[in-house]
Amino acid sequence: MTRTSHPIRTLVVDDEALVRTGLRMILEAARDIEVVAEADSGTAAVDAVARHRPHVVLLDVRMPGLDGVGALTEINRLPDPPAVIMLTTFDRDEYVHGALRARAAGFLLKDTAPRDLIAAVRAVAEGSAMLAPTVTRRLIDAYAGQRPADFVAARQRLSVLTDRERRVVGAVARGLANAEVARELGMAETTVKVHVSRSLTKLGLSNRVQIALLVRDAGGPETDSRW
Repeated sequence: MTRTSHPIRTLVVDDEALVRTGLRMILEAARDIEVVAEADSGTAAVDAVARHRPHVVLLDVRMPGLDGVGALTEINRLPDPPAVIMLTTFDRDEYVHGALRARAAGFLLKDTAPRDLIAAVRAVAEGSAMLAPTVTRRLIDAYAGQRPADFVAARQRLSVLTDRERRVVGAVARGLANAEVARELGMAETTVKVHVSRSLTKLGLSNRVQIALLVRDAGGPETDSRW
């Protein structure tokens, strides 16, 4: 869902009431974010999205019944779905890879600093994906291990990119933000945004997280000469 005006309508989903309360307090300390609803299960989350039309959903990965991955899949089937940030403790989550494949806009650890949580909500509301570089690398390394078939298919998909797009995509896959990519590659930030947008379209992807997974399958992102 594309946000056209303030505030950023946000839905908080977690099966623990204390967690939901804490997230609400953090988010509502920002003047441009409004928590429009809470949900305590995946099924309730899907219903709340349909009813309240949030711009952003903070969705716990691990819940009884319909878990976060299942809820994300159902949410993305709705018309004009919101951006979804998955909340995880990481070290105990076996569902992370599935959530990335299901088009999560980002992943945050539950102990993320309040300012970073607010920044993530703002970023995904504007159409970006949000993962701290260290979290990006850990998630990809742990949950997107390459298989031979994935390797060949990924390289074939990436072959449609120009050399410059490949450099930008490689940097994005390492978790760099647009401003960091611009500095590293000596480009204007607006140029980087154009390359990212075009690359997403060419590759048939929805966000930067999916770029990172595809590059990982192709043998990167340590060096683009590998793919």
